[in-house]
Amino acid sequence: MRRQFQSALLLGLSALAAAIFQDEVGHIDFHHSLVGIPQREATFYHRPKLGTKASLLYTLSDLGVVGAINPANGEAVWRHQLSDNLTSSAGHLRAPADEEWVATAQGPRVQAWNGLTGRNVWHAEFKGEARDVEVIEVTETSRKDVLALFEEDGITVLRRLHGGLGTVMWEFRETTKDIPLQVSTDIASVYIVSLHGSPSSYSVKTTSVDPSTGKRVDQWTVGTKGDVSAPEDVMFVGGNSAAPIIAWKNNDKISIQILGTKTKHDIALASDVEFVDIQAPYLKESQAHFLVHTASNSGNRAEVFSIDIKNAQIKKLHELPQLQGRGSFSTSCEGANVYFTRIADDEIQVLSSHSYESVARWKIQLDGPVKAIHSVSEVIHKSGTEYAVRAAILTEDHDWIQVRNGEKDWVRHEGLSGSVAAVWAEIPEQENLAKVLAGEADTNPITAYVSRVLRHIDDLQYLPGYLVSIPGNILASIAGDEPSSSAASLYADVFGFNKIVVLVTRRGRFYGLDTGNKGAVIWTNDVLPQAAGDSLSVKGFAVTNDAGVVAMRGSRGESVLIRAADGFVDEAKPADSVTSIISSTAVIDGEASAWLLALGPDGKPADETLGGQLADQTFIVRGEGESLKGIRIVGDGKKNKKQDLWEIKAIAGQRIVDVATLAVHELIASIGRVLGDRQVQYKYLNPNTAVVALIDEKTSILSVKLIDTISGQVLAAETYEGVDAAKPVSCTMSENWYACSFFGQYKLNDESGRSIKGYQIVVSDLYESETPNDRGPLGDNEKFSSLAPIENPLGVALPFVVSQSWIMSQPLTKLAVTQTRQGIANRNIIAYLPESQSVVALPRIMLDPRRPVGRDPTANEIEAEGLPRYMPSIEIDSRNILSHDWAILGVDGFTTSPAVVESTSLLVAYGIDVYGTRVVPSGLFDILGKGFNKLTLVSTVLALTGGVLFVAPMVRRNQINRRWEAFI
Repeated sequence: MRRQFQSALLLGLSALAAAIFQDEVGHIDFHHSLVGIPQREATFYHRPKLGTKASLLYTLSDLGVVGAINPANGEAVWRHQLSDNLTSSAGHLRAPADEEWVATAQGPRVQAWNGLTGRNVWHAEFKGEARDVEVIEVTETSRKDVLALFEEDGITVLRRLHGGLGTVMWEFRETTKDIPLQVSTDIASVYIVSLHGSPSSYSVKTTSVDPSTGKRVDQWTVGTKGDVSAPEDVMFVGGNSAAPIIAWKNNDKISIQILGTKTKHDIALASDVEFVDIQAPYLKESQAHFLVHTASNSGNRAEVFSIDIKNAQIKKLHELPQLQGRGSFSTSCEGANVYFTRIADDEIQVLSSHSYESVARWKIQLDGPVKAIHSVSEVIHKSGTEYAVRAAILTEDHDWIQVRNGEKDWVRHEGLSGSVAAVWAEIPEQENLAKVLAGEADTNPITAYVSRVLRHIDDLQYLPGYLVSIPGNILASIAGDEPSSSAASLYADVFGFNKIVVLVTRRGRFYGLDTGNKGAVIWTNDVLPQAAGDSLSVKGFAVTNDAGVVAMRGSRGESVLIRAADGFVDEAKPADSVTSIISSTAVIDGEASAWLLALGPDGKPADETLGGQLADQTFIVRGEGESLKGIRIVGDGKKNKKQDLWEIKAIAGQRIVDVATLAVHELIASIGRVLGDRQVQYKYLNPNTAVVALIDEKTSILSVKLIDTISGQVLAAETYEGVDAAKPVSCTMSENWYACSFFGQYKLNDESGRSIKGYQIVVSDLYESETPNDRGPLGDNEKFSSLAPIENPLGVALPFVVSQSWIMSQPLTKLAVTQTRQGIANRNIIAYLPESQSVVALPRIMLDPRRPVGRDPTANEIEAEGLPRYMPSIEIDSRNILSHDWAILGVDGFTTSPAVVESTSLLVAYGIDVYGTRVVPSGLFDILGKGFNKLTLVSTVLALTGGVLFVAPMVRRNQINRRWEAFI
């Protein structure tokens, strides 16, 4: 019982070492809670609760994340990722008036969410791909239902779903191979808008369906073939249910059809128009007005039109004057009144649809021009001529800001979402000083002394600022606060906590975050803007020199050199028809700086001129099909050629699901492990190793192989049966061990008939020999070659492998390992928990394969190794959750970096959200924590000093009196 208690105590202490305390939240970590770039047609203000005037800001982003934002502070009220596949269509979002739910359609799913809490109301799944979703505002009952438009293998399918239950009420199918675009409604009918014809020569087809029965009422085609060349030409479908319209662009004009009629109306466009947008009211009681917004290089202007419902005519009401910039318009409705909100670079106007004169206007209080891409607004008519407006604006910098009556309420850096790569960079001032000191050390003493004196004289310019900061630093030190960066400058602290994180997103935008200022965005740069539907695939991302220059290589040949401190681009080469395809990269350490070696699909260098000299190095690349190759790049004086060294091919039916390698700078503090009997088990430390995971979808067998990257020799191999190939497999490795997580289901080999089913993690330790105190075949040799065993008759020096598996309570994905400065502190396995949207740090002591099986650990084992008794299942301890109660959405990967102090490893998780924190695997043993009361210590010292000063004269006088008394 005592040993069981000791084992439980060890696990509890390990959990406490990784725990985040309440007073550390927001101090040692930061979180950018993001949704993505808001879609123009799926962003709006909506009242989620009946009888209240409070609204929430709803959006469905380009990443397929639906969420509600609190307009008061800009924080996310709730968020949901509709699909794990970010490359699929973003989806559609609609909200019925006077209802408490919103509806989404994405991929094969249609869902309804409670608008206030975000809880799922109902869920329906069908075949095919959702093309649109709409709400029937006027039905035969008081209930409002959902219309879901799908495309199933070229067939158009429209379903009416029960608004409260999600059940199918009727289904309409059209088998004419048209391209369904959108669905709209008016008071009497449901309209399916589709494209009819052949590619680049379409006409707009409208099908009228009875809303009660789902039967076809009528169908017609407006215009001629060739009016529409692509689905993107159809700009707008819908508007208020009294007079919905459809609009499409046709060369130098806009064609508009009032749904329910069989005629179109053309609006001419100026020859220099580059952008067209249409705004229309969305309430059934609103007046049938709409606005056409056009923009060119010279500025933007707008025209307002009205719809004559009886005569099916469109009439121009008035024009709005031209302003500079592209500008943005949005629509707000209040009963029958329709208001258009105009966003200029420095001004916001509210205009009634009846007049070209603004009813209210404000100067926008921002540091620079707004440069809006699109916006939504909410206008409130208080009384008389008094109005109030708030507008959520997406800017060209991909910032989402809300402006209330001209003043900025909040800003959300939504462009930071969808990060695909991240790297840590030191603050340049610290690196520059280290470089100067190293240069002085290499010169003669006189030159070094003169250089140092001149440097100190130059530093005197910072003396006034330093003197001013002394009182604040003293008070902050006493209070336990750490010095941090400000918005104006970067601060490199002595502990190495303050660094720069450089990220690149799938849209080609780069960001710099300051970890010393709670992850604040210090710069952003749209270096490689991507076309609609494209995303940047990063193959290499690394810091190349002490000045903090970051190099990036993309899969289509993109190349970027950007400075971490300010985002200045030294070099940027976008992808074009000339650039080579890149399949992998390697970081090469040169004499002056590092550089990225880009390799093509055939393993050959993608660049004619390399960034430096290549030593005798072996690189791992993906070969043709499912294979790995070891190659070497050699030069013949003119060209660099590839030399194949080895190749590992997957057998038929297998595919490679993950490849894990050691960190670039893997530091190891000890070459052996002290056992409970004081013997030493020597670690198998081979820096040239990699772990390859292959899965066979037919047999459901996962194969994990440890290979030597120099010789291609398989050093260890393990197979696992019953692995679900549809679920993620993730591997990582560090020091002398590696780990893989997967979902497995198989029977035990103990003749008990029992089976194991669930998410598992398997950890394997590598040792030089099975026998303690034995160095294995290599003995004490100082040098080792992976190619030597080929000529050695004694055979290959294989490691001794100790493996153990555990059933986890949650799936573990995106495995990574913490890094510390000297490798002395314990290592934690970092993983993402997609079900709970959390980041967890699992102590190695918990996942040690040498944990005793079927017995309690001895006292010596507990003392020397800290091994608790093996338990086949692990319940995730909430104290191991680094992200505590923050929901981290869509993590795509982790990047770690050591701090100056050995106890701490820095961690950043990137994906849809960005999350950063500090991890202390062995506890905070080398610096004082916030719990240490410095004020009490200083007060005690001052009190003792004062007491000594006060008592000293009395003691001295007493001693003198005693001496006089001795003579009397």
